[in-house]
Amino acid sequence: MSNQEKPASANHGKPAPEKTYTLDELQGRPPRAIWVIVATLGLLTICAGTLLPLLQVKIGPQAVAWWKWVYAAGALLYLVGKLFSPYTGSHPRIKRLYRIEAWSAVFFCMAAFFLFYEPNTLRDVWAFTLAGGALLIFTTLAIPHVVRKELRKTRT
Repeated sequence: MSNQEKPASANHGKPAPEKTYTLDELQGRPPRAIWVIVATLGLLTICAGTLLPLLQVKIGPQAVAWWKWVYAAGALLYLVGKLFSPYTGSHPRIKRLYRIEAWSAVFFCMAAFFLFYEPNTLRDVWAFTLAGGALLIFTTLAIPHVVRKELRKTRT
């Protein structure tokens, strides 16, 4: 292959220069405040729906069943909040992490489904709740880490 046949992107065996990102490119456009509030209320409601049976809170004659509705409402609120507040930045890894965070909302909704599908077996509910929580913890730690790492790369 002669020099004229080589594509310009070959870069003569040297690795391509890494793209650097600004803080605005990393964070993207901030989501509307209403959707952030909806997602936060959803997480708080999921937390309440999880703690009510654990703490054996009994309010009213149907105390056993109503906490399921609290959990399901929180899962739905969180899912809606995540669907309407997508990541708008341009960094591919951060975009992937935000997608993983949105999948935690799907896990919480699956847990809510199993609350009503198998009301006497809570094993699947706890499994999906813990999986969603683990994804949230991971993305909460990983997103700022990647942002800091990329900003350090631009300074050097």
